[in-house]
Amino acid sequence: MDYAKQYQEYLARANHALEKACETFLPEESEVCRAARYSLLGGGKRIRAVLVLAVCDMLNGSAEAAEQFAAAVEMLHCYSLIHDDLPCMDNDDFRRGRPSCHKQFGESTALLAADALVTAAFEVIAHADLPAESRVEAAAILAKGGGARGMLYGQELDKHYETIRATEDQLLELHRNKTGALIIVAVELGCTAANAAPALRKALV
Repeated sequence: MDYAKQYQEYLARANHALEKACETFLPEESEVCRAARYSLLGGGKRIRAVLVLAVCDMLNGSAEAAEQFAAAVEMLHCYSLIHDDLPCMDNDDFRRGRPSCHKQFGESTALLAADALVTAAFEVIAHADLPAESRVEAAAILAKGGGARGMLYGQELDKHYETIRATEDQLLELHRNKTGALIIVAVELGCTAANAAPALRKALV
């Protein structure tokens, strides 16, 4: 199968998984949930989700679990984008060609929508169709990669170097955390969905 066709199939699976997660964990009756869905379902390349699915497929793992993990990592990624766009961060009025969440729903609702997404991401993992040990492992992977030793640290560095000239090594550290951490998370979640052996997991990440 050629790359473009395979990517579109993974993209469709990822989007379907996100829609299912929204139906369960982000009910439209809530304004905060509507704001979260606005940002989450508003398009995007879904690179992290596609990586989860591709790694799991390569390792002949659980497709259903991989789709749930793919949704979780995209939800956490989306929360970070909503926060990035806020006036206190990058102050961006647009995201993917339309008003950013805080411009569409207001700053306080956008803040809560991002919070709803990050907590729902862990709900998705908690309900994944895998043994408890694998769900705990997946939650730990997502928390570490998205937290103060991963993506959030990268965001901290990004803010720091807005006013201070960074060296090449410092820029690499910034991007390794801000962007790279969730890429690694996606690969690790694909391994977890497939119950990959430690040596194989190490080789892939």
